[in-house]
Amino acid sequence: MRIEEVTNHRLANEFLEVPTLIYKHDRNYIRPLDDDIKKVFDKEKNKYFKHGILCRWVLFDDKENAIGRVAAFINDSTAYKFDQPTGGMGFFECINNQDAANVLLNTCKNWLTANGMEAMDGPINFGERNNWWGLLIEGFDPPSYGMNYHMPYYRTLLENYGFQLYFNQLTYGLGVNDERPEIYYTKSKKLLAEDPNYHFKHINFKEAEKFTEDFRTIYNKAFVNSREGLKEMSNEQAQNLMHAMKPILVDDLVWFGYYKEDPIAIFFMMPELNGYFKHVNGKMNLLGKLKFLYHKYTGSVRKMYGIMFGVVLEHQGKGVEGGIIMAANAVVQPKKRWDDMELTWIGDFNPKMMKVAENLGAVVVKKHATFRYLFDRTKPFERYPMID
Repeated sequence: MRIEEVTNHRLANEFLEVPTLIYKHDRNYIRPLDDDIKKVFDKEKNKYFKHGILCRWVLFDDKENAIGRVAAFINDSTAYKFDQPTGGMGFFECINNQDAANVLLNTCKNWLTANGMEAMDGPINFGERNNWWGLLIEGFDPPSYGMNYHMPYYRTLLENYGFQLYFNQLTYGLGVNDERPEIYYTKSKKLLAEDPNYHFKHINFKEAEKFTEDFRTIYNKAFVNSREGLKEMSNEQAQNLMHAMKPILVDDLVWFGYYKEDPIAIFFMMPELNGYFKHVNGKMNLLGKLKFLYHKYTGSVRKMYGIMFGVVLEHQGKGVEGGIIMAANAVVQPKKRWDDMELTWIGDFNPKMMKVAENLGAVVVKKHATFRYLFDRTKPFERYPMID
């Protein structure tokens, strides 16, 4: 076997193509868009290069067939927040061979060690946690957009190497048209009866600038301080994000909660994009775009994805969660446009949000895991701390 650092266009393409070998007989696999993967490794497009470094490799067998790939990276803004400086390992793909996996993982370890790290988490992303984060260990169904899909044997390869479970990532699912638990009706009615200053509405694209600023306000207040590694979103970032997402958004799937005129809650859903992208084989060229538009406008995708749900701290526990969910239900359910929904993953270190999902009637449909490997094997291992 021979491992080679990706330093040119040919090897970058080899890196993209490795999964086609691994999953060629797996009907549930959906190839990510090539452009999405390329952006992670593009210094001009990935802001994490401003405070981090990255390296990636492709593994070849003796016949020069690509049989594995991996990347290692260091995010300086988070690496030194642990007892051991910790880097990342991601985009791991490998044939079912422990020796091959060990070559890939040792290469990451050696590179991270040379750059001052004492541990590595993986498989994770050189970016936000909402994409390409965690190893799929349960629920080997077609993946949602931006979520990792893996072979079941990958867990064995990592654990045999010495990785230990750092935290589980739980993806909850539910039927869009199912009856919601009575508690949501009760809390929603009570909230609005006791304080009519609370109200809810979905996005109106004619007022895009207002809703973009409301989105930014809620994000910064509800999420930045509650999730490690998230930074405040600027006005420019919010505008760029909403502009990029506008072609795929559906107005009555993006809901905001207000107290008087202050934005205080968000329930952000969208069509499950892999329902479109599974037809394009990773290529968003002209043919890929035509296929995307065809499936978008024929309504072939019946599944939605909840990418964001949150309430600013001072309004939590008052029934706002139930209020915004029931407001959305009242509009979405009668249309019978959608069948199923998955929610963005919740860490098993966050029992409060797990309870919110369970109270909604959702059940765990997929489980990913973030693993950690300490280079000094004599040091004690600790799981991710629980959020009170």
